[in-house]
Amino acid sequence: MKDINDETKINSNNVLHIITVSFVINHFFGNQFNYLQKKAGNNYFLGCSVSKEFFDLSESLNYKTFPVEVTRSINPIEDLKAIFKIYRFIKKNKIDTVVGHTPKGGMVAMIASFLAGIKDRVYFRHGIIYETSTGFKRLLLKNIDRLSGTLATKVVCVSNSVKKISEDDHLNASSKNIILGLGTCNGIDTENKFNPQKQDITLIEEIRKELNIKEEDFVIGYVGRLVKDKGINELIAAWAILKEKHQNIKLLLVGPIEERDPISEESKRIIETDPNIINTGFVLNAAPYFNVMDIFILPTYREGFPTVSLEASSMNLPVLITKATGCTESIIEGQTGLFIKNDPEDIINKIELYIENNDMKKLHGSNGRNFVRQNFEETKIWDVIHEKLGY
Repeated sequence: MKDINDETKINSNNVLHIITVSFVINHFFGNQFNYLQKKAGNNYFLGCSVSKEFFDLSESLNYKTFPVEVTRSINPIEDLKAIFKIYRFIKKNKIDTVVGHTPKGGMVAMIASFLAGIKDRVYFRHGIIYETSTGFKRLLLKNIDRLSGTLATKVVCVSNSVKKISEDDHLNASSKNIILGLGTCNGIDTENKFNPQKQDITLIEEIRKELNIKEEDFVIGYVGRLVKDKGINELIAAWAILKEKHQNIKLLLVGPIEERDPISEESKRIIETDPNIINTGFVLNAAPYFNVMDIFILPTYREGFPTVSLEASSMNLPVLITKATGCTESIIEGQTGLFIKNDPEDIINKIELYIENNDMKKLHGSNGRNFVRQNFEETKIWDVIHEKLGY
């Protein structure tokens, strides 16, 4: 494990990233710090709420740990503590660039770095958090995002859809907005981690056996948090009908049921009691689970840019996804997947197209991998980060 007292290189810049929770580390960064350290010679620090994986990943991903409690919910006292702690860390470690991710991580990072006089302040707008909110909560969340955008010197919008809303809602000066390639925050590892030709066959067989998935099963897959905003209630409603119409189908849900933005009690009950629904809970590495899926579905209401759909496409899976913000840029309709509505009947109809058309399923999966390799391979995105963001 690396710590903040490690010797730093002469003439290199110190770059501090702030996130809220450790489960986003692989999605937001992966091996980015290793790659950019060799290219730019910088030192990378990562501030995050304490967890085992936060420390465990530091050595292999080449970042120095900065434990700081950044709550995902609105908590003025804890937020002020985080801002003060980040400010002191910036001063003590002679930080040159501060990068804040997500609304809360962005807010505390941008305030602290502005007060510390940092000239290079980057805010990653991973989505529009207030998009599904109403009333006072919507106004509050919008103004938090606006504050982060105002204090930042550069704002990375993870999709053109996010960029358009940022400009329409005047979240910051449009001249600050940057898109990385066609969109995304990091790209994905198409050549190794999400390459179907380089998978551990033994591990895949172990997963099949553990989850009781047979070769003849048609597996509908989902990866992510099980929350209302992800359309899980609609997916479960669709499943209740699908399982009566088709034999040998299973629903594989890779991710935890969360109490924040909770799904309905009925959905929870069905997930917990239906023998053909498999819920793995949280897994640190979801990549092997794509190998046992036939199709991937994301019936989401709100995204910034759905990295998980790129991961699925890279693993030769056709993707069913809504037209929520950012999602329209993650597939090519009728070539790499199909758009769905947040409606059980439409979800059923689109899933059945793939159940009944195996050749189309294979073609869309193959096209999807080609699409992602050409446009979202991670080293291409990291080169853009180095060029446009300068770290």
